[in-house]
Amino acid sequence: METKERIIAQTYDLFMRYGIRSVSMDDIAYHLAISKKTIYQYYADKDALVEEVLDIELKRNFEDCQNNKEKKQNSIHEFFLSMDSMKEMFVQLNPTIVHDIQKYHPKCFKKLNQHKEDFFYNIIKDNLELGIKECLYRPEINIDILTKFHLETFFITTNTEIFPVSKYNLTKVSQEISENFLYGIATSNGVEKIEYYKKERQKQ
Repeated sequence: METKERIIAQTYDLFMRYGIRSVSMDDIAYHLAISKKTIYQYYADKDALVEEVLDIELKRNFEDCQNNKEKKQNSIHEFFLSMDSMKEMFVQLNPTIVHDIQKYHPKCFKKLNQHKEDFFYNIIKDNLELGIKECLYRPEINIDILTKFHLETFFITTNTEIFPVSKYNLTKVSQEISENFLYGIATSNGVEKIEYYKKERQKQ
């Protein structure tokens, strides 16, 4: 593996494990057994590292969402696939990451918000529109309002002031919020699908 790839791979691992603020350039250099000078040959500062790690995560999210679209049996199945993707992400994600980006890396937070408002928004909107066509979601729901509402719930789950990790399991918080959102917009046929997929998950 080339030096630049080693640097970003180690940085990604450290950020995911410990958060961004708590990992210094010295920490990264120590774990790689190289000098900070070597890191600076490839990355101008910590901001540059944060941005590249964010790009990796956004690309992974894009690929996960596209895979879910291809594998889905219906809109509710796609929703459950996205919940599984979030569960996998929470296993390795330090909950302080979003907070750290927002507070200490405004350029990256702007990029994250742009991804949220463009890509995430359209993924949720498309799912709601499909669910209505499939008669799994109630036709009278306001798609724009509920898209934005559901979009914001992801960022609520990463707010450690609301859900401190000492008290809450973020995977369970996300699952509870998502399932109740689904029940709230589902038709009777939709509720049957929700119950079916919940039982299928319990078998795994």
